[in-house]
Amino acid sequence: MSAIAGLTGFPLCLGGNVFGWTATQVQSEAVLRGFVAGGGLLVDTADTYSSWAVGNVGGESETIIGDWLVKRGDSNAVAIATKVGKLQGLTKLTAANIRLAAENSLRRLRRDHIDLYYLHDDDPTTELAETLGALDSLVSDGLVRFIGASNFSAARFAEALAVQAECGFASFTALQPHYNLLHRDEYEGGLAEICQVNEIAVFPYYSLAEGYLTGKYRNATPSSERAEDAVAYDNPRARAILAAMSEIALGHDVPVAAVAAVALAWLAARPGSVVPIASARTPHQLADLLAVGRFELSDLEADALSSAGATDELSPAGATANG
Repeated sequence: MSAIAGLTGFPLCLGGNVFGWTATQVQSEAVLRGFVAGGGLLVDTADTYSSWAVGNVGGESETIIGDWLVKRGDSNAVAIATKVGKLQGLTKLTAANIRLAAENSLRRLRRDHIDLYYLHDDDPTTELAETLGALDSLVSDGLVRFIGASNFSAARFAEALAVQAECGFASFTALQPHYNLLHRDEYEGGLAEICQVNEIAVFPYYSLAEGYLTGKYRNATPSSERAEDAVAYDNPRARAILAAMSEIALGHDVPVAAVAAVALAWLAARPGSVVPIASARTPHQLADLLAVGRFELSDLEADALSSAGATDELSPAGATANG
């Protein structure tokens, strides 16, 4: 059983990347309330969310979550995962930067600890021992409960685990990879084997292929940056996968319009402890995602989807990791 089993008792992690970007504070709080009411346990954010939006500098998502927790009067209403390593000025994973970033995140979140703290990206310019030692210090000081990594290759992830074991540091208990029905090779193989052998929980980002696997961009003309990202996945095989998802949805208590839940259920059914991350801008969008908590795919259904998406990667050219 994964060391962080207490955070993985619900088959969905709510992504906070839209908070302060496409979702206002009022909308974000409504989504957070709905997630908790629906049984959700873990919210994923990062210090860099949503620095890409006009007028933002980063930390907006964490601030919205922190303000909501204070209004709710319960700082532990949900578990919080956040990250370090992509915010401008704090991309180098030195001990000083990691400590400063964690303290800044805690201030914005209005909490005394972070439940799960990720390295948002690999930093080959800083010695792993320094980076991992800084994470260990945060755990020792009670500021962080569990640590994880995102966007690491299998070789670097294995190397980091070896350094942690050799130095007696706190070990990674979570991985956040780019993984979905249309993008599989990056995780399946070396990373998957490492996670299963070491009982490391997996929280895939881009679980819905930047929105394509919601089905709403089928035959759509891009009308926004997010729509363009989703439609870039479109091709005949991707549409065939959507058709298979719709057929499976018909056999469950899931509207065909909410095929996103089928894509999430496929991830949740992968070997090991896998909890997909997905974001919602409104409670209506959230309801489609929460449907994943009402059913499980049969082995035949999971195998059918696996077979449909087994050949040729479908990630659009030039796609970048933004988990």
